[in-house]
Formats: sequence, C-alpha cells, structure tokens
Amino acid sequence: MARLSGRDPSLLRRINSTAVLRVLRSEFGRAPLTLTDLAQATELSRPTVEGVVEGLVDAGLAAEAEEPCAEHAARRGRPARRFRFRAEAGHALGVEIGSHRTAAVLADLTGDFTGTVTHDLDEETGAEERLASAHDAVAELLESSGVGRESLRAVGVGTPGIVEADGTVRLGTALPGWTGLPLGERLRQDFNCPVLVENDANAGVVAERWLGAAAGAEDVVMVLVGLSPGAGSLIGGRLHRGFGGAAGEIGALHLLGREATPERLLSTTDEPLHPLDEAAVARVFALARAGDERAERAMERFVQRLVHDVAALVLALDPELVVIGGWASGLDDVLEPLRGELERYCLRPPRVALSELGESAVATGALRLALDEVESELFSVNAD
Repeated sequence: MARLSGRDPSLLRRINSTAVLRVLRSEFGRAPLTLTDLAQATELSRPTVEGVVEGLVDAGLAAEAEEPCAEHAARRGRPARRFRFRAEAGHALGVEIGSHRTAAVLADLTGDFTGTVTHDLDEETGAEERLASAHDAVAELLESSGVGRESLRAVGVGTPGIVEADGTVRLGTALPGWTGLPLGERLRQDFNCPVLVENDANAGVVAERWLGAAAGAEDVVMVLVGLSPGAGSLIGGRLHRGFGGAAGEIGALHLLGREATPERLLSTTDEPLHPLDEAAVARVFALARAGDERAERAMERFVQRLVHDVAALVLALDPELVVIGGWASGLDDVLEPLRGELERYCLRPPRVALSELGESAVATGALRLALDEVESELFSVNAD
C-alpha cells in the first residue's frame, strides 16, 4: 500500500477536492455557491478552490449555475460565477426482495427520491421467479424515471436471512430456495457498479435512523415482527452484523427449550393455526380487538413471546430505542403491552416506537446503504 504523505501533491488535491465537494453537496450547497463562498467554507485559498472546481466540472460532479436574466445582469454588472453539485450525475438504487413483494427505490446523489416501484408476490414464489420480479421492478423504475443503468453508482439490496459478506444467503428459511443462493453474485451480473446485499432487518434499522422513528439515535434495535421475527441493531450509530451476519436472529430463540410453536401460540382452536401466514395472524388480531376471548389469549401469548425475544436483545445491548416494524407496525395495540412487559423484564427499559416508514423501510434502508457506498467513493482520499 502506498505511503500517505502530506508532501504528496496528488493526496493534497484529493483532500482539497473532497473538502470542496462536501460543501457543494451539503445543505449549505443546495443553493449555488461562488468561489468566495467555497473558499470561506473550506478555509482554502481562492486559487486552490478555483482549480478544484474546474476539476470537479471536468469530472461531471459540478456545474456552473445559470446566470440571471440579461436585464438583471445589466443593472448589477457581471455577477460572480456560481457553482452547484450535479446531483443528477449519478443515482443510487435500493431494492427489497421480500416474502410478499419486491420493491425498488431510486435517488440522485444527494439522496432525493426520484421514484419507486413495488410488485406483489405470493410467499410461495420460487427463487428464480422472485429474482425475475426484482429485475422487472428495477427495469420499470429506471424506465419510468428516465435513468439509464450506466447512471447507477451503487445498488443496495435488503432480503430476509443470514447474509454473508459477499451477498450469499447462508440461511434463508422465509423464502423458498433462498438458502445457499449466491444472491450478490447473481445481482452483480445485472449492474456495472457495487452491489451490497444486507439482511432486511439491518436495512430497516438503517432506514429508521435516516428518515424514520430512530432519527438522531445512536443505539437502536429494530424488530421486524413476522412469523419468525428478526432484528437489526445499531451500536454507536454503526450497524452490528455479528461475526457471520447472524446478529439479531431472535426468531431462533424458541429453539432454546421452548416447545410452543407459533402455530400453537396463535391458535384460537385446539388445533395449530393453519395456514400460518400473515393474513391468518391478522385475522386473529382482528378477532382479539373485537373481543373474542380465545383470540385475545392468542394475542397475549404472541406478545409474550415477542417480549421475551426483544428483552434478550435489550438486556444484551441496552439500546435507547426499540423500533417495531414489519406487519406488526400496523397493530398499535401491540405497543403498550410490549412497553409494559419490557419494564418488567429489563433493568433499564428503552423507549419503544412503531416504525414510521412501514413497508418502505427495507428498500429505503437498502438505498441508504447504496448512498453510503457512493459517498465513500466520492469522498475517498486514499492513495491509489
């Protein structure tokens, strides 16, 4: 690896370029800035800034803003040149490949959303058909947004399961044919840019911190409540994946000596609930809200199991906030029982909130991961 030195002119140029680019791309830079504005914001000399801006213009990352109308210019003399960040110079893409849908969301280089597309799926859909649905959703989104694939700088993908660093799904019981799928490798065949594959709950917690209920929080657990709940965690603002990507798989806790299965927990009869799917669970919860005693007991058993699972993470990580997402984010009556039970079990009960992003959380988090990858490229000062 090359040795970095302050005497290396190329390194100094990269550092200066990064400083100017950060200002242009920041909220301060949303309005076009003069060279003097940039020099003051970066504490660089005006000639240095001018040279950097010329390089950014040549690279397609900056552009000179349009001059005011001729009449205005005649009254005030020649205006100072102003420059803006070219948010349209590239795009980031977030994709969700889930049990019941595939979704794609597109944003420019400042993170402003430019479009979204969602395709519904049956939970029994096979792996190849599910991948084809994701491919179609992306193609539809790019076409409707007028964006070519060559404009994509990074793609983030959120999906259920334990995901390895290269994007292989080591274990994915929620989707047929998902275990062992080289998802990252398959998707990279479609894109000429980095593709990052992440567990869906991990993507969800990133999204909630960016635009949702966890904004500004540093230590957060987000639980995607489903038939087998999973959780994503931020520790000190950084995503915690664990050694093998399996952190937060609380849906497996029932294997630790517990005999009650979800089918029996949620049953309103003497037989296991069948078919065990989200529609069936929603019907049980609706009956409970209507006062059905057996459904109320089933809901209580479900919440109790959820509390035990969440409490295990809370005791281990001591988060300031627990966000509840997945299909349960629409069930407001889960929140108060969960708060009350966590107060019983946890030494320092965290705040508990429902997801603010709902079904869009996973795709939005995948987009944020793609944007993070773009930013690491744009603002890198490492030696080549």
